[in-house]
Amino acid sequence: MWQANEQLSNRGFLQTIAPPARDDLAQSLLLRVLDEVDYGLLVIDGTGRIRHANHLARHEMAGGRAIMTHGNVLLGRTTEFTAQIQQAIEQALRGQRRLVSLNLGGRDFSMAFVPLSHPLETDAPCVLVSLSRQSACENLAVRMYARSQNLSPSEESVLLGLCRGLSIPDIARQHGVAQSTVRSQIKALREKTGCGSIRELLQRVNSLPAVVPALRIVSPMPHNATEYAQP
Repeated sequence: MWQANEQLSNRGFLQTIAPPARDDLAQSLLLRVLDEVDYGLLVIDGTGRIRHANHLARHEMAGGRAIMTHGNVLLGRTTEFTAQIQQAIEQALRGQRRLVSLNLGGRDFSMAFVPLSHPLETDAPCVLVSLSRQSACENLAVRMYARSQNLSPSEESVLLGLCRGLSIPDIARQHGVAQSTVRSQIKALREKTGCGSIRELLQRVNSLPAVVPALRIVSPMPHNATEYAQP
């Protein structure tokens, strides 16, 4: 972190800014990189406490849709969710990879628990928790892809509708146009992107890098990056 040192001189206060230490700069850049990834990521230590959570993870916990935190401990929205999470953390701390799917009214919220250390090694045990990826249409890379392929605004809207799983009638109704218009726009999409089918187009979209569209307002507490104000 930049440090400001105030020095008193005969001419008054002179403020000098010292460059950050290399290790501090590397850590700061790494944390910024993690915030730009379109996956929620948490690191949990051997005591079960959250050591770091990137921006999307903090936003997810602030919303309390499936997970939350209390005293820097990762919890589920229900006691059943909490039990599944705690069991997966314990197994990951013993070197076992685990996948947990929490059912949210017909929609699954998945969490992968990956050990970052080996039980036979001397380093402190830690677990990486990777949360479900955001919806494909929330991925900023989709809009970046649309621009790179010179899609028109209406064609981009149709692409986003397809990413959301909407049918041609649904897209036509949403845009207030005829279904034949949507079919013409899909044809233009395929021609501009070089995709032979909608399926191929969606496969290409799903392979795009995961980029966060915008950092939401989640204010970390000074002493711990996993605590926050409001989403």
